[in-house]
Amino acid sequence: MSNRELVVLGTASQAPTRARNHNGYLLRWDGVGFLFDPGEGTQRQMIRAGVSSHDIDHICISHFHGDHCLGLPGVLQRLSLDRMPRPVHAHFPAAGTEFFRRLHRASAFDEVAEVRERPVERGGTVFTGAFGALEAVPLDHRIETFGYRLVEPDGRRMLPDRLARFGVRGPDVGRLQRAGSLRVSARTVSLEEVSEPRPGQRFAFVMDTRLCDGVFELAAGADVLVIESTFLEQDARLADEYRHLTAAQAARVAAECGVRCLVLTHFSQRYPDPRRFRDEAAEVFGGQLVVAEDLVRVPVPPRR
Repeated sequence: MSNRELVVLGTASQAPTRARNHNGYLLRWDGVGFLFDPGEGTQRQMIRAGVSSHDIDHICISHFHGDHCLGLPGVLQRLSLDRMPRPVHAHFPAAGTEFFRRLHRASAFDEVAEVRERPVERGGTVFTGAFGALEAVPLDHRIETFGYRLVEPDGRRMLPDRLARFGVRGPDVGRLQRAGSLRVSARTVSLEEVSEPRPGQRFAFVMDTRLCDGVFELAAGADVLVIESTFLEQDARLADEYRHLTAAQAARVAAECGVRCLVLTHFSQRYPDPRRFRDEAAEVFGGQLVVAEDLVRVPVPPRR
C-alpha cells in the first residue's frame, strides 16, 4: 500500500444517490491522516473502505453546508468510542464555529478523545508538522469556504554513485544529511556534491466554489488536485449561479496549474453517466484523470 494515497469515501453533492455517498475523503500521508469534509454516512463508508478512526489526525471542513459536514457527529463520537490515544485537530471556517460546536455536541456521549478546535479566520498556514504545512485559502461560495493544501518542504535526493565516489557510506550518509558537510579521509564533502534538489510534493483540496484566484492558488503545482465538478459545461449558467465548477473549468485549472493527477468529484445527481465528466475534462486536461467513485483509492504519483 502506498504511503501516500487518497481514499475516496463519498462523491455526491447535495443529495446522496444509490451509488454515491455524501462527500468524504481521507488522505494518508506518511502515517498522518487528513479527513476532509465528512458528509452524512462517512462513518459507515470508513468501515467499508477499511479506514479506522485511529487513521485520523486532522479533520478539515471546507464549509458548513450539510453534504460536507453532517457526518461529523458520528466521526467525533467514534473517536471517543475507539479511545483515540492522541489529539485530533479540527480545522474549519471560523464563521462556522457555532455549527461545529453544535455538531460536536449533537447527542449525548462519553467524550474520551481530545478534539482541538482550530478555526480558520484567514488564508495562510494553519498547521505545521513533520509532513510540512497545511494551508487554507479562501474560495468563492455562498457561505465562508476554504480550500486546503498540503505542502511538503523541498529536500534533496541522495545520489548513490556520487556517494560511492566520495567514499560516503553507512551511517555517514545520515550525518552528512543532518550536518550539510562531512570530513571524509583528507577532504570535506558537502551535501550539494552528493545530492540534487528534490521538490516537495503537494496535495490540494478544492470544494464548493466558482472560479476565483484561490482555486488557482491551491492547484498550483499540485501532485494531486481533488476538485469539485458539480456540473457539466452545458449547465455553466447554473454552476455560476450556485457558485460551483463545471468539469471543463476544473480541467482548465489543472491544465494551467501543472497538476499531475486530477480527481473530479462532488457530482450533481442530475447526471447519471459519470463518463460525461471524463469526456468533458479530457478535452482540456491531458494528464492523469480520475472521475472519483466511492471507495476507490488514488495513489499520490511517485516523486518526479
